[in-house]
Amino acid sequence: MKLKYFFVSLVFIGALSCDKNDDADYEFVQVATPQLMSKTTFRSSVEVIAPKTIEEPGKIYVYQDYIFVGDVHSGIHIIDNSDPKSPKAIKFIQIPGNEDISVKDNFLYADSATDLVIFDISDINNISIIEQLEDVFNVYNYDIPVEAEAVDYGKFDFDDDIIVGWTLTTERRKKVDNTIDIALDDGVVLSAGAESMTGTGGSLARFQIVDNYLYTVGNYEMAIFNIQNLAEPVLSNTQYAGWNIETMFQAEGYLYLGSTNGMYIYNLVNPSSPEFVSDFTHWEGCDPVVVDGDYAYLTLRGGNLCGQLESVLEVIDISDKTNPTLAARYNLENPYGLGIKNDMLYVCDGTAGLKLFERETSEDLRLVNSLKDIQAKDVIPLEKSLIMIGEKTLYQYEYIENNIGLISSYILN
Repeated sequence: MKLKYFFVSLVFIGALSCDKNDDADYEFVQVATPQLMSKTTFRSSVEVIAPKTIEEPGKIYVYQDYIFVGDVHSGIHIIDNSDPKSPKAIKFIQIPGNEDISVKDNFLYADSATDLVIFDISDINNISIIEQLEDVFNVYNYDIPVEAEAVDYGKFDFDDDIIVGWTLTTERRKKVDNTIDIALDDGVVLSAGAESMTGTGGSLARFQIVDNYLYTVGNYEMAIFNIQNLAEPVLSNTQYAGWNIETMFQAEGYLYLGSTNGMYIYNLVNPSSPEFVSDFTHWEGCDPVVVDGDYAYLTLRGGNLCGQLESVLEVIDISDKTNPTLAARYNLENPYGLGIKNDMLYVCDGTAGLKLFERETSEDLRLVNSLKDIQAKDVIPLEKSLIMIGEKTLYQYEYIENNIGLISSYILN
């Protein structure tokens, strides 16, 4: 698949002028230029290697006795968790451009920029690549530096190249008050991104497996894969999903997509073509979502690139899927992921730690405990334990009434 138009919404400071004496028309700006790698070289770098130091912890995923920890845009660390008191790193799957994974019946599905890579992990000591679907994702995380005031794509060719990094330079350019439209190649727009066993991801996930389908979302597009034959998935459909999608959660025949400006609900009546049902809009902010029964819980992190200054936890009544409504709102400090176990809601409040809310009713929450001495990014509430990731540390807890007790803390570097 190819892109046709790539729109980067950045204020661009122009380059040339007829009046060289008028310095008021010029400014010095930070210009980002992509570092490129050929797709052939990029794809050949996917491999399974020995454990290594983690560079930038990403998302977490649990399957059987293993915890998979993402290393942002680099690959997946596999942790043997057969003894939760003493987890052990055993493998690193090097997957450039990776953000998400899902696992079903020993088949691991991972994105690699524009590709979907499938691994057989039935023998964890002999993991093999069995399939690589090329160019199935139109959009991957271009990760433009936040300092950039302009982007110069130069000779970037979507058909043959992958962006693997950026170079920032300071240039003197003429002021203009407009945006850049960069034409690439073919179709989509984006802004300047025995019993079957399935694993469990955190609330920051963009991959979800439901029955015989793998659902994936990018900034605005959903890709649906038929995985009835687990070893040979087929791209069934791609469709518009919403705007600035960040996360996806599935529950009871519905997909809930968290975006920077709201939540989108899709039904799975036709599993190969999810149908838009409704959306719930809010101010702009980073937004993971989880669902339990007739209520959705989402966090909004303000500040930085996420939009507004205020950070909150919102409770949304979704009993009528066609008309979700705000039921309650609670102030937070720096929220990221969240998870639910029975009547307890676990909220990762970033540098403010992990907060435990008792759900006295589905919308009436009472803060019963707060672990303030850790940084909390995302959680996975399992049946017998809570898995949490912070800054280069993987935590495991046992459930205690209105509290949790530390089982182990594993330093990832």
